[in-house]
Amino acid sequence: MPQERRIMKISGSFEVKLSPLSFYAQGLDGVNLGRMSIDKQFKGALEATSKGEMLSAMTSVKGSAGYVAIEQVSGVLSGKKGSFVLQHFGTMKQGNDRLILEVVPNSGSGELSSLTGKMAIKIEGGQHYYEFEYELA
Repeated sequence: MPQERRIMKISGSFEVKLSPLSFYAQGLDGVNLGRMSIDKQFKGALEATSKGEMLSAMTSVKGSAGYVAIEQVSGVLSGKKGSFVLQHFGTMKQGNDRLILEVVPNSGSGELSSLTGKMAIKIEGGQHYYEFEYELA
């Protein structure tokens, strides 16, 4: 009999520290490229830490930029221990942003080995919040 899949939705807060790293490519024609390390501490139904790297491009037009990032998350998700990788793809066009943040397929380990899902990030009053919609087989 096939196992039933159930979509779970959780939310919580996180703290993030970004630190500049050296980078290979140089920006041209008013574009500034950047590379940062990511260190996060998740709180709530996801009690975890993550480490990763981000690449960004800031254009000469105020409020227009893009970034990609990969972060390895390790900890406990709704009582299940393991790790997984999140992939980011974000763009901002004159202040209007779009962010895709998904679990990399087959990146889960331990009790999270079958994890799939997507995350949304909100920033309110300087505090970072996440909403995570996921499935475990």
